[in-house]
Amino acid sequence: MKSERLSRLAVEALEDLKAVDIVRLDVRKLSSFTDYMIIASGRSARQVVALAEHLVMKAKEAGEAPLGVEGVREGEWVLVDLCDVVVHIMQPEVREFYQLEKLWGGREVSGRESPRGAAS
Repeated sequence: MKSERLSRLAVEALEDLKAVDIVRLDVRKLSSFTDYMIIASGRSARQVVALAEHLVMKAKEAGEAPLGVEGVREGEWVLVDLCDVVVHIMQPEVREFYQLEKLWGGREVSGRESPRGAAS
């Protein structure tokens, strides 16, 4: 599956369970290890874990088993590595502290995802 399509699948999986503030960053010019970085928030540890589990299930259904999943036990920040797409699902406080969007190019460069993956 091409990285663009996989990134949209990931966004849709996150939207299915009402992830908040989903941002999809195209990091192909900034990174050699992935094409897209997706950052989303869950309102609680339980939702963060549920979002990650749902994403993993949808990726596997599409034939894209994750290379790794980290942080499920704590539920503050879960990373799902889909190789060409790396997904960070965080509680809002953790996301605010680390500000990954700024680290990887800023929101103005990436755009914010609107419903069903259309960039706004």
